[in-house]
Amino acid sequence: MTAVRVAVNGYGVIGKRVADAVRAMPDMELVGVADVATDWRIRTATGLGIPVFAATEDASTAMQAAGVPVAGMLGDLLGRVDAVVDSTPKKVAATNLEAYHRAGVKAVFQGGESHASTGHSFVAQANYATALGRDTTRVVSCNTTSIVRVLGALQDAELLARARGVLIRRATDPGESHLGGIMNTMVPEASIPSHQGPDARTVRPDLDVVTIAAKAAHTQTHNHYWTLQLTRPASREEVLDALRAAPRIAFIRMADGLVALNTTVELMRDLGRPRGDMWEVALWEDVLSVDGDEAYLTYQVYNEAIVVPETIDAIRALTGTVADGPTSIALTDEVLGMRQEFLPDRVHAMQG
Repeated sequence: MTAVRVAVNGYGVIGKRVADAVRAMPDMELVGVADVATDWRIRTATGLGIPVFAATEDASTAMQAAGVPVAGMLGDLLGRVDAVVDSTPKKVAATNLEAYHRAGVKAVFQGGESHASTGHSFVAQANYATALGRDTTRVVSCNTTSIVRVLGALQDAELLARARGVLIRRATDPGESHLGGIMNTMVPEASIPSHQGPDARTVRPDLDVVTIAAKAAHTQTHNHYWTLQLTRPASREEVLDALRAAPRIAFIRMADGLVALNTTVELMRDLGRPRGDMWEVALWEDVLSVDGDEAYLTYQVYNEAIVVPETIDAIRALTGTVADGPTSIALTDEVLGMRQEFLPDRVHAMQG
């Protein structure tokens, strides 16, 4: 199989993670990355041997003045690839769309752009098939990705009637906390529903979901709380089985000492994850409760990394190299080393 040639435009929080994932995939080749930066962020790419292209003429001049090796312009990069992942800042990506069309490359956008910009929003387990062969798609935001994964699993099991959720969002990325954010307060979003619920319906139109969100004074991941109306009375194990049947949901337990957002972040570091990333939704198994036809659960969203596997699958869907969603998901998850359980099985450990 000929490897899909991929470019990443924007080597920031998401872009550098996507670039690493593309390099790891056996069916993809990272041709280069484009950016406008001249600081340590883009210098790490050159240190890894990744060809760096300038996104603009001004950026090219600044990069060369700063001693950053420039392999060419963005247009040169687009002429060498089959697909581009645009991870430039919010609102910037949409301005690049015409350039991608002119170059004849498939383009994957991130959730900061509107659904209207591509006409298609993507979460691999939900609508891989509808992305096949398209010119563009948009991988939805971190929070929306988690919503579609978790609620979609219950909907696929015909257990979910409607969902009402509260999202506690982190204030800013850890690497940018010196630039702003909030301290010693919490800021509610100004409208109900918050944008994540309607956004989830761009992927699953029949999902009955309402979200309320607030930004909190921390930088370590998002936290969701859900009240779920089930289609019928069910047992706790039925709900857990439906969640276990879905990809990219991992189960954590307070009984194991994973009692807060920071403990899971620390666990990822101890597991040797690149940058401490967690691509899975981490759902507290021992908190989940079911009472008749109602269920209650909470989970954690690592927003710097959760969309990375979805982006890899989106590349395959657009280029048509893998026609089957589950096959692409399985390959991505195997290469990245994703898990359903982060810790060794307690029963087997005790028996051993």
